[in-house]
Amino acid sequence: MLGRNGQILAAAAVALALGACTGRVDTRGNLADPEVVSQITPGESTRGTVEDLLGSPTTVATFNDQTWYYIGRKTEKFAFFEPEVLEQQVVAVHFDPDGVVDDVKIYGPEAAREIELVDRTTPTAGQELSVLQQLFGNLGRFNTDEGPAAPRLPSPVP
Repeated sequence: MLGRNGQILAAAAVALALGACTGRVDTRGNLADPEVVSQITPGESTRGTVEDLLGSPTTVATFNDQTWYYIGRKTEKFAFFEPEVLEQQVVAVHFDPDGVVDDVKIYGPEAAREIELVDRTTPTAGQELSVLQQLFGNLGRFNTDEGPAAPRLPSPVP
């Protein structure tokens, strides 16, 4: 039925449609290589050594700057579906007061917990206005009297 050109066009259309279905992989944060993390030795490595190996931390502990966190996640997303987590880790490096590594821990996706967001809203005082009320609410509210004249500044003397 289709000529040779029609078959080529149909094959190209199918190839483009299938190519559009490939997932998009996103890497966010710092996914540290386990071999590099194994080079950090408690009791020997310092802050400088850790920073040379892993870079600057993603975040530092809130109440104590003795713990550095390297957080990373790799996800794949197809079209409009929720992203699927391919890889996720948190590397926690604890330092003693002298800046020497005390402990290194790696947390995987099994240690993650889902956080339920609160969807409440804060009530505000005032009225709920519709779009039309917002657009036309000021009609007729403008003062047509000119009121007192604005003070004039003295002109500079030449």
